[in-house]
Amino acid sequence: MTADDVCAFLALMETHRVDVWLDGGWAVDAALGRQTRGHSDVDIVIEERDVPAAVSTLQDVGYAPVPRPDTRAWNFVMGDNAGHQVDFHVIVLDEHGRGIYGPPENGEFYPAEALAGTGTVGARAVKCITPEWLVHFHTGYELDETDWSDVSALCER
Repeated sequence: MTADDVCAFLALMETHRVDVWLDGGWAVDAALGRQTRGHSDVDIVIEERDVPAAVSTLQDVGYAPVPRPDTRAWNFVMGDNAGHQVDFHVIVLDEHGRGIYGPPENGEFYPAEALAGTGTVGARAVKCITPEWLVHFHTGYELDETDWSDVSALCER
């Protein structure tokens, strides 16, 4: 996914009044204000209430579900024949502004402050996960070279 692809996707979502936050690699690059590497997909955080509109809109332009062993109602991927992929991270905002991720009994959530980030992709202002939380979300597992590069760039900034 190029920066132009991400901006086109965001414009499409905006046209249909679907609000998203960038997560993952594109959130890192948005927070840094520049593209640092290639991206095979765009990770998004989206409210559950907006999923039907987002999925329908993507289907209208040729996207379909991408089967994966980790597909869940709150985490799934859609792709098109050109190789573009959107990785959905579905949340429900609670009364504290936290994004509950998956069944509440799992205890996983995006803290409200994590959803307060802004950045740029190309010349487009975007909502994204904050740099502090992008670094935090890269803990608890062994980082690969890409993860290490992302975290290092965020920490240097």
